[in-house]
Amino acid sequence: MSPTYERSARFARDMRKLGSEQRRAFLAARDELVTGLRNQPPRFAPRLRIKRVQGSEDIWEMTWAADGRATFRYGQQVLPSEPHIVWLRIGTHAILDDPDS
Repeated sequence: MSPTYERSARFARDMRKLGSEQRRAFLAARDELVTGLRNQPPRFAPRLRIKRVQGSEDIWEMTWAADGRATFRYGQQVLPSEPHIVWLRIGTHAILDDPDS
């Protein structure tokens, strides 16, 4: 089984602004995130630098490139025992100024 996910409308808009290389880098990082979520407890590759967004209790950030960030939160489970990710924003470090959808 795999974690489930959804994308906010803002994430979808942000994603359309990325170049093809940026999209590929994000998708590779996303696959690493999924691999980490399969562990109990979750263990993430250090290069992803997954941590809470400063000043937020439920928004997390993931690094997918030197200046590539994506934010997400955990949502209600869709499948039993599988985490559900809600992708909120994607772009440069600047998205952390407004990390929510």
